[in-house]
Amino acid sequence: MAASFDVIDDAPVTRFHRKLLIACCGGPFLDGYILTLIGVAMIGIKSEMPATSTQLGMLGAASLIGLFFGATLFGALTDKIGREKMYLLNLVIIASACGVTAVVAELWQLILLRFIIGLAIGADYPIATSLLAEFTPKKRRGFMIGASSLAWSLGAMAAFLFGYVVVSITGEHPWRLMLASGAVLGVLILLMRRGIPESPRWLASKGRAEEAKAVIEQVYGHEAAQQVDFSDIDNDVQKKRRFRDDLSLLVANGYWKRTVMCGVLYLAAVTPLYAILTFGGVILAATGLQGGNLDLLGELLFAAIWAVSVLPALKWVETWGRRPMALVPFALMAAALTGLALWAGAPTWFVIGAFLFYALTSGGPQVLQWLYPNELFPTEIRATAVGIAVGVSRIGAATGTFLVPVGIEALGINIVMGFAAGLTIFAFIVCYAWAPETTGRSLGEAASDSMNTDGRTPDSAPPLH
Repeated sequence: MAASFDVIDDAPVTRFHRKLLIACCGGPFLDGYILTLIGVAMIGIKSEMPATSTQLGMLGAASLIGLFFGATLFGALTDKIGREKMYLLNLVIIASACGVTAVVAELWQLILLRFIIGLAIGADYPIATSLLAEFTPKKRRGFMIGASSLAWSLGAMAAFLFGYVVVSITGEHPWRLMLASGAVLGVLILLMRRGIPESPRWLASKGRAEEAKAVIEQVYGHEAAQQVDFSDIDNDVQKKRRFRDDLSLLVANGYWKRTVMCGVLYLAAVTPLYAILTFGGVILAATGLQGGNLDLLGELLFAAIWAVSVLPALKWVETWGRRPMALVPFALMAAALTGLALWAGAPTWFVIGAFLFYALTSGGPQVLQWLYPNELFPTEIRATAVGIAVGVSRIGAATGTFLVPVGIEALGINIVMGFAAGLTIFAFIVCYAWAPETTGRSLGEAASDSMNTDGRTPDSAPPLH
C-alpha cells in the first residue's frame, strides 16, 4: 500500500489528539501504579502470608511474566483484528483482577491474579501506543508518545504516595486495600477511552479504504478526507497476510537490527527500574537505610526523580534527536551503577545519591522505549513489533525482579549492581550501532527499512505507512 497520510502527519494538534493522549496514557499510568504498588504492599503481604525469598520473587515477577505473554501474543493479535476491538477489553480484565485481589486467601492465588493483570497490561502496550502513533502529527510524535513514559512514572509515584498516606494513617500495611485500588483507576480509564475510533492507517492496511476515509473525515474533517487517495490499495493482498508474513518482515532487511535494538533498549531501561521500584525497600535496607517509613519515602523520591527526568527528555527528543537521547543517558546511567558495584560498603549518602543520579539521567531511554518501537516499523507489524520489544524487556525485568532478593542474599548488593551496569553498557553499544535518527520524519519515512542511523533514507526506499 502506498497511500499517503500527510493529512495526519501534518495535522495540527486538536482536542481529539489531547483526548487520545490522555486516554492512551491512562494505560501506562495504570501499569506504573499497579506494578509498583506490589512493592509498597509487600510488607503487609509478608506479615499475613509468610513467604520465602523465592516466593517473594515469584510474586514480584508474576505481573512481568504476564506482561511478556500479553505483549507478544496480543501485539500480534492487535495487528490482525485492530486496535479498537481490544482497546477496552484489556482494561475490563485489569479492573476485575485488581478487585478480586482484595479477597484472596492464599499466596498462589495472588500470584495468579498478578499474572493475569500482567497479561492485560501487556496487551495495552501495543494497543494504545500503536493507536496513538498512528494518529499523532510528526512534529509532536516524540512528545506525545514519549508522554507515555511520564504517565508510567507518575503512576509509580502515585503508588508510593498512596501507600505512604495509607500506612501513615492506619499505622499498618493494608495490602488488600492497596492492590484493589487499581480497580477504581481501571474503571476511570475505561470511561475515558469510550468513543476513540479505529486507526485509519490500520484500516487502510487491511484494504478497508472507505472505513479509513470515514475515520479521517470524522477526526480531521471532510476536506482532509478528500485529500487521501486509497485507489492503489490491493485489497486481496492485504487480506491474505498471515502471521508468519509479519514475522518474516520483522527480520527482513534492516528490521532485524531494529527489532534487536528496541528489545535491548527496552530491556536495559526497565530491568534496573523494576528491580529498584519493586524491591527498593529491600535494597535500601541492605545499604543501612531503614526505620519507620524511610524506605517508602526513599522509593517515593526515586519515583519522583524518574518522573522529573522525563520532562526535559520529552523536549530534547524532538530538538536534540532520538540517538543522542539514547546514547548519552545510557553512558551516565552506567557510570552510576558501576559506582554502586565497585564501592563495597559505600555510605548511605553515596548509595542514595547514585540511585538518584541514575534516575535523573534515565529520561531519554524511558521515552525512547515507547517511541522507537512505534516509529521504526510499518503499520502491518507495528503492534507486533511493540509487543516483541515489550516482551523481551519483561523477560529481563521479570528475571531481574525475581533474582534481586535472592541475589542480594546470596551475592551481595554490589554484584547485583554490577550486573545492572553491564546490561546498561551493552545497551549503549547496541544503540550506538543500530539506533536510527527519526526526528522530524513522517511515520512512513521513519518506518522505512532503508534508513541509515543518521536518518537519511535513499531515494529508492519504498514508501511505507
